[in-house]
Amino acid sequence: MSDVIIRIDDVYKQYRLGSIGGRTFQEDVKSLTAKLLHREDPNQKVGKEGGAVKRNERFYALSGISFDIYRGDTLGVIGQNGAGKSTLLKLLSRVTAPTSGTISYNGRISSMLEVGTGFHPELTGRENVYLNGAILGMSKSEIDRKFDEIVEFAELSQFIDTPVKRYSSGMYVKLAFSVSAHLDADILVMDEVLAVGDVRFQQKCLQKMGAVATDEGKTVLYVSHNMATIRQLCNRCVVLEKGKLKYDGDVSGGIEAYLSSQDTTQRVYNDFSNVKRRYLKYGGRAMLKSLELIGKYNNYFVNDEKLSFYLNCENHEDTEELHIHFIIKTMDDIPVATFLSPDVFSAKKGQETRFKVTLDISEIVSGNYKMDIVLVKANPVCNFIHYDTVNPALCFTKELSLGTTYTITWKTQDRGYVQGKGIEIEKV
Repeated sequence: MSDVIIRIDDVYKQYRLGSIGGRTFQEDVKSLTAKLLHREDPNQKVGKEGGAVKRNERFYALSGISFDIYRGDTLGVIGQNGAGKSTLLKLLSRVTAPTSGTISYNGRISSMLEVGTGFHPELTGRENVYLNGAILGMSKSEIDRKFDEIVEFAELSQFIDTPVKRYSSGMYVKLAFSVSAHLDADILVMDEVLAVGDVRFQQKCLQKMGAVATDEGKTVLYVSHNMATIRQLCNRCVVLEKGKLKYDGDVSGGIEAYLSSQDTTQRVYNDFSNVKRRYLKYGGRAMLKSLELIGKYNNYFVNDEKLSFYLNCENHEDTEELHIHFIIKTMDDIPVATFLSPDVFSAKKGQETRFKVTLDISEIVSGNYKMDIVLVKANPVCNFIHYDTVNPALCFTKELSLGTTYTITWKTQDRGYVQGKGIEIEKV
């Protein structure tokens, strides 16, 4: 691990904004005339905010990036969209050159930056294996030796003599990844191409990349927005933010640094005081006041991690036999789980009640969710009277490691979603 295989030293990558070429001769004459007369260019582009984008304006996709990559590293590269991740990988793959700074190598690189890079749609899968392998630097004898292994891993033996223009995007990924993974390279570069494949093949690819690093001692660079795969595959992580290196270290710290850079407003602590209610049928006799996540700096949950928070309620008159109802929905308002506090509680006028709530969300699949909270009272005929509703009270992200399976233990309800039994709630 002390052997440096890639050294990135003070690398900058600059791009020019605005249109470059592609204009008519007449437009160029008008622009030149306006420039000579010191007038506004009639053909300059207008930005989203209403400001003009000058043709010679410069933009730095990377600004002074410096770090070393060691032989045997499985390095996760993460960051928000536009942070410079793909630009960095293109520089490492020599697709483009840095504006300034140096990148030195001590090994052979195999890159997979886009689905089907190097594939010709009119050629068969077999022919594209040889074409793609040649682009990646493999000799014909090397491809011959590994051809059967490549096709077997891609699971496309039945279609290997079919033109790839008839392949699905998933079939493209399988074949392209298989060629890249079986190249005798020292460094394997992957730019989140696995998102197209099915879950089983994604897991197979991750296992292959892990084996490439641990068993064969090769170096893997992997860009992904899926933090679960970063945790599963990588032993080191770098975080890019606005073209600069924000973090370089262990995976857990990298993920925390990445998530902390995102907008966490109304996530860790949510104040409901100024939230506009859709209705308060019973005059706000009891109201939800605030929610605060316990032991979290963001709203990101992984695998079996439970959703724990403090919930404050305030009473404007004496109330009895109150329940709290929690409904978890997808971002397009499809309910996936509901929890109801098992015991009732009462409160006096002017009293604020604080609860510690823990919800078992382990059966929820990966995705973005929101949670509604409803303060209700059970009437004598067992119907609920809604005192207050906050929609949504919390938004959160759930991630599962690929290959994770659960045994469903929740009881299916006739309303089309599941009722969670895993709720713990107590006054504090």
